[in-house]
Amino acid sequence: MPAPADPAPLTRTRIRWEITIVLLLGLGMSAIYAIVQLAYRVTSEISLADQSTTLNPSRSDREVFDLIYQLLALTSSVIPVLLVCFLLWRSRRPHLGLLGLDDTRIGSDIGRGILLVAAIGVPGIALYVIGRMLGLFVAVDPGGLDQHWWTVPVLLLSAARASLMEEFVVLGYLFDRLRRLGWGPWTIIIATSVLRATYHLYQGPGAFIGNLAMGLLFGWLFTRTGRLLPFLVAHFLIDAIAFVGYPLVAPYLP
Repeated sequence: MPAPADPAPLTRTRIRWEITIVLLLGLGMSAIYAIVQLAYRVTSEISLADQSTTLNPSRSDREVFDLIYQLLALTSSVIPVLLVCFLLWRSRRPHLGLLGLDDTRIGSDIGRGILLVAAIGVPGIALYVIGRMLGLFVAVDPGGLDQHWWTVPVLLLSAARASLMEEFVVLGYLFDRLRRLGWGPWTIIIATSVLRATYHLYQGPGAFIGNLAMGLLFGWLFTRTGRLLPFLVAHFLIDAIAFVGYPLVAPYLP
């Protein structure tokens, strides 16, 4: 039996194809859809301020099938994360050392993530309120699921999905691969921040501004620390608070 061939070297062409495939499996296509959705919204006879979007809608009027569809959608959307982990995996421990994911400084990483929630969450809410007043945001309903026994767990899984998919791909994978292509730190930070902002355009132009700022902050801090866990924690907590907390405060919002 012939010996297996050596893996293909990580050439610049191979890296470009890798990036293209990873993005087309998830966030890149989301960005394209978001641009089309924004074009649809701004050309509609209804103003942006009077439009709305639901981030976690019910998928069936039958509870058991709604749950099945929700779990299938969550599972399929983390496939790009598995691919990224496969591409960045090292044979020696820590296997995901390129992302700073190891068994050291876990407590401090989690603490930094919690601090990021305060740094991003409060300004983010203020930006959304001002943007709604100026007609830059559509009305966003983060938790559109019907109330079932599994609603909160599914919303938390949705928050985890968003955190994993965005931070593993945008911060972890793209920073490593674009650096190998010879891109400078700030070129990478700006490019990935624009990508992050673009796939949120379906929420209106204001979402582009807010997520661009978030991307610039996350990218700058990740460049300095090289540790992904704080951003995974921060993103999860921000989305979890929005998804689960929104139905509680919605009756009191103008």
